[in-house]
Amino acid sequence: MGAGYTGWELPAEERGRLLALIPQRYERLVADHVTQSFGAGRDEPLPTATEAEVIGCADDGEGVQAVVVAIDGTSDRPDGSTYHITWSLERNRRAVESNDVIRDYGWRPLEPVTVRLVPRFFGQ
Repeated sequence: MGAGYTGWELPAEERGRLLALIPQRYERLVADHVTQSFGAGRDEPLPTATEAEVIGCADDGEGVQAVVVAIDGTSDRPDGSTYHITWSLERNRRAVESNDVIRDYGWRPLEPVTVRLVPRFFGQ
């Protein structure tokens, strides 16, 4: 098992465009990537999609805000969770908590917006 993960980087210009549509609610802005699979090594094949559709937003009201995306027509990640971009966090919260917030609180639909993504490996 590898020490990183594969997914997509959200380019700065796409991030700026989305921030105008979905303001951050919490102190720390994250808004930088979508995870595909954990435990990947550097030699793991990168995903082939190069865009996503922003379809919803999740917020627990206590410090975790996430934007739900669909890639290749689905928001279902291979591990059974939901494709998303951790959007903003309070200081005491962690990005990985976005998975729990989406699962436990659900998400509200947004008018779909297409964004460009860059496939990449994250890690060591």
